[in-house]
Amino acid sequence: MTSAVGVHDGLYGGSLALLTDLYQVTMAAAYARAGREDTEAVFHLYFRENPFGGGYAVACGLATALEYLASFSFDDADLAYLATLKGDDDEPLLSPDSLGRLAALELSVDVDAVPEGTIVFPNEPLLRIRGPIVQCQLLETPLLNIINFQTLIATKAARVVTAACGDPVVEFGLRRAQGVDGGVAASRAAYAGGCAATSNVLAGRLFGIPVRGTHAHSWVMAFPTELEAFEAYADAMPNNVILLVDTYDTIEGMRNAITVGLRLRSSGRRLAGIRLDSGDLAALSIVARAMLDDAGLTDVDIVASNELDEHIVASLKEQGARIDVWGVGTKLVTAHGQPALGGVYKLSAIRRPGQKWQWRLKVSESSAKSTDPGIRQIRRFFGPDGVPNGDMIYDARSQPSGACTIVDHDDPTLRSSFAQDAHFEDLLVPAVRAGKVVYADPTLPEVRERTMTQLEAFGTRVTRFLNPHRYPVGLERGLHELRTELILAARGQEGRP
Repeated sequence: MTSAVGVHDGLYGGSLALLTDLYQVTMAAAYARAGREDTEAVFHLYFRENPFGGGYAVACGLATALEYLASFSFDDADLAYLATLKGDDDEPLLSPDSLGRLAALELSVDVDAVPEGTIVFPNEPLLRIRGPIVQCQLLETPLLNIINFQTLIATKAARVVTAACGDPVVEFGLRRAQGVDGGVAASRAAYAGGCAATSNVLAGRLFGIPVRGTHAHSWVMAFPTELEAFEAYADAMPNNVILLVDTYDTIEGMRNAITVGLRLRSSGRRLAGIRLDSGDLAALSIVARAMLDDAGLTDVDIVASNELDEHIVASLKEQGARIDVWGVGTKLVTAHGQPALGGVYKLSAIRRPGQKWQWRLKVSESSAKSTDPGIRQIRRFFGPDGVPNGDMIYDARSQPSGACTIVDHDDPTLRSSFAQDAHFEDLLVPAVRAGKVVYADPTLPEVRERTMTQLEAFGTRVTRFLNPHRYPVGLERGLHELRTELILAARGQEGRP
């Protein structure tokens, strides 16, 4: 299983059980005090709107989440800290009994999850958590933290990769990332979303991501002349010569790079690439390509960086830029344009020991924020050509049979139907059973390949940036009717005309 940040690799060390909000801990204590500790619950983790104004998201973060769950427990230091917390009467916030319960807690939840690299849509559960309500509650914040961020970054990466039209994209964002974990987790998610490599060496070690890099402007500035700097770098790193040519004057830098490239060729080596990091990247790349080709250095790549994102990459492509490799940093790892995914974690069913399930939903003045009841699953239907046609969210306790109709979550007048013999796949798969991880993690390259395959299958209708196609997602008709009935009952409107 791919290593989770800080759990087994010593990035932070120790327990991460306190990676949660205080109210999760106080609710856990209050459930026990209210005699509801043995209540079984079902929660779903999902998001309500596609990020970046796009048509999809890429599920990511499951391996990290499973690593977290596999090692979840409160250690002595956690309990000692919790014992110091005070209420507004300056008395201990948690009783010795509450602390003892946390000390003895062993996860027994079941988790079903959408595999990483899967294209997903609003209101579809990425995770379904079922088990004792105290445990489900304690897991809410860390699971949201992990899945929200990595799904957001994987989606941003997929958009950049789409804009690059097959050119390699290298993630360059560590120095601008939101802290240590933000940088490392972003590198993992960016690779899962389709990036070819990272500049982040720690992420390379932790996750096996290919690492790539050039040199900085400071290297050139440390030598009397740019040519001397290039020659010294080529001598020191003859198997990794990518020269940054815009420290002083890009055209002159290109001439110096060509001089070094020809010298390398005469010694049996090669200039792997030049990097442009400022100026008019479209125009400069066209000039650079012509200069390299005229010198016979047709195999030298042109790498571009400097505040790139999917929109700038697409624009440069439209301008005919001759860029072979895209270095994308700040705007990728910080999810520029969408500071958070907005994923939520909502209760949908509870039952007391020996009793039947009771459906639960939150009712809002906004239809989009009213939640869905049941123990939900996602069924993806495919056409004869293998192209996804629509997703149905249904109650896993009532397997649909025959032809199926889905009802749009926000507009019940929008409906789609699927034939009885339509090919389908259920997306949520077993990940944890009775607290033990049962999911066989794919490798990170396999996750990346799944992302690329799915992007190709959904096609430009869904992946385009401007006015993407609204892919059909809806509730199975029976689940929609149950939801409507429960909302009316909650509002006291049952039986009204």
